[in-house]
Amino acid sequence: MRVTEAAAMAAGRWVGRGDKNGADGVAVNAMRVMISTIGMRGTVVIGEGEKDNAPMLYNGEEVGDGTGPECDVAVDPIDGTTLTAKGMNNAVSVLAVSPRGSMYDPSAVFYMEKLVTGPEAADVVDLRYPVAENIHQVAKAKGSSPSDVTVVVLDRPRHSQLVEDIRATGARIKFIIDGDVAGAIMAARPDTGIDLLLGIGGTPEGIITACAMKCTGGVIQGRLWPQDDDERQRALDAGHNLDEDFVLGTDDLVTGDDCFFVATGITDGELMRGVRYRANGATTDSLVMRSRSGTIRRITSEHQLSKLRDFSAIDFDK
Repeated sequence: MRVTEAAAMAAGRWVGRGDKNGADGVAVNAMRVMISTIGMRGTVVIGEGEKDNAPMLYNGEEVGDGTGPECDVAVDPIDGTTLTAKGMNNAVSVLAVSPRGSMYDPSAVFYMEKLVTGPEAADVVDLRYPVAENIHQVAKAKGSSPSDVTVVVLDRPRHSQLVEDIRATGARIKFIIDGDVAGAIMAARPDTGIDLLLGIGGTPEGIITACAMKCTGGVIQGRLWPQDDDERQRALDAGHNLDEDFVLGTDDLVTGDDCFFVATGITDGELMRGVRYRANGATTDSLVMRSRSGTIRRITSEHQLSKLRDFSAIDFDK
């Protein structure tokens, strides 16, 4: 949690300033500094990676202090850089950890078609079903009707047909412009007003979401979605199954049942409050989850910046 808190507090200074790269840069740096203090021998499997041309927290980078267990690490210093730059809701900093070799390696396939829902409907949905059938199954599992269901969808031109199909059922839609990790977790958590996530989003975010689903009892299902022939060929060369009937489930994306997920709010949202600043201090709101126990903690932390200045390598004042 200290790792995502650090990234969130660094990024929080950039909320609404219109510079998503500047916000991401300080968040990456803060996360990298803090993660080096954690007792683990971590390898970044899902990082800032090839898609972002990142020099830090890249795929394959060794993180942690070199002691403790060997771990796969998935990071997203800011899930929702555009949301942060525009001061919009649901920007979060996220981190997931699982035993070494347990996280799925998407091998440069940047996008996947996803379905995410909570524990009530986890066993009755299927990405291969028509949209109307999945919405009906979610409604039935929750003892409601399709018109009671709210689906979160990334607002992208590629989703025009999906949107028509959802509207035809009578279900409601919550559009998000960025940040589908937060959207996925909303679909799996109670009292968020969201029942289901559908659509095409980032594959790295799918693996991070799978760690959260292991903890909440929800489900993520995904199909790799290459953007062009070159990416499709790279996927085939890497041994990925691109058959339309082949669906990756939660256990395919993260094997085993010993993973951790943590998120800290950068801006306000349905899941958490964003960073609050005051004279010489800040307050953060985090979710911490463990799959083995199923425990989900919501933690509010008060930070005294006047004391952190004395020993922290991160400047939270700028």
